Amino acid sequence: MRKIIVVIIGLVLIGCKSKQAAQEDLKLSRFEIDFMLNSWHQAAAEANFNNYFNAMTDDAIFIGTDATENWNKSAFIKFAKPFFDKGKAWNFSALERNIYFSSDKKTAWFDELLNTQMKICRGSGVLFLDEKGNWKIKQYVLSMTIPNDHTDEVVKIKSLIEDKEIEKLKNQTK
Repeated sequence: MRKIIVVIIGLVLIGCKSKQAAQEDLKLSRFEIDFMLNSWHQAAAEANFNNYFNAMTDDAIFIGTDATENWNKSAFIKFAKPFFDKGKAWNFSALERNIYFSSDKKTAWFDELLNTQMKICRGSGVLFLDEKGNWKIKQYVLSMTIPNDHTDEVVKIKSLIEDKEIEKLKNQTK
């Protein structure tokens, strides 16, 4: 009976230790992702083209604030390169960030509130752990936030431009 109790206690301790190790791994992954995203935003602020675009997978998608901005990586590079070449891209810094993981810990998704030249924006995205153990951006979505009390004013401004885009998109789906 004593041997059984010792075995049970041993298994419980091993289980606790492996659970603790898993929590530490998750904490490390969160730290790595947080650092990677902060470095990515910093690369844009410093107009460091290589660091910025190397943080993205080859098949990455960037979705910007304008309804027409849904770019694969090469199209986004074409759009962004002139800004980087001038030595000034954009300057975003995280105010808040949430990070979540798939059960196999190889995919993560996040949302963040950003301090930008457009005031508070929301970024969200999907990250992929590559074969070298580096987190890479597979998709990023940038959105401007609108205070609820001012939605009607913003809709009036957007309507002048986006009504045409809505009709164009409706006609494409027919």
